[in-house]
Amino acid sequence: MHTLTVKPPPTRLPVWFWTTAAVGVSWNLFGAVQFATSFSQTVPSLMAAGMTQAQAEVYLALPAWISVVFAIGVLGGLLGSVALALRRRVAKPIFAASLVGYLLLFAGDTYHGVFAAIPSQLAILGVVVTVAAVLWGMARLADRRSMLN
Repeated sequence: MHTLTVKPPPTRLPVWFWTTAAVGVSWNLFGAVQFATSFSQTVPSLMAAGMTQAQAEVYLALPAWISVVFAIGVLGGLLGSVALALRRRVAKPIFAASLVGYLLLFAGDTYHGVFAAIPSQLAILGVVVTVAAVLWGMARLADRRSMLN
């Protein structure tokens, strides 16, 4: 007869775990501020930040669903990072939703010409998608190593 044993979570977690959670919270808090300020942007404010008038007009003409997937990406990343810090298994699906949100944002920015109008946005969003994928992967790794409850 074979008995199933469940390995309890380790009491002491490695530095990479806490570093991932802390960086995730910090990174996504910055993203949440970016998201919140996106609602008050105008052509003049975007031009003052370095965009041309044409770039600002492209950015401000994006459909509402772009803001929705941005919110899913950034708020999912923040909630996932907090869940990871609290060692909760729910971090995995939250990070997965965040990644999907950012991938949809990437697709929307491509479709609506953001990358053509604002080439630097491609690099920025590329890093954002990469970080979201790494956070999801780290949560999966932590779960496989029985670090999450």
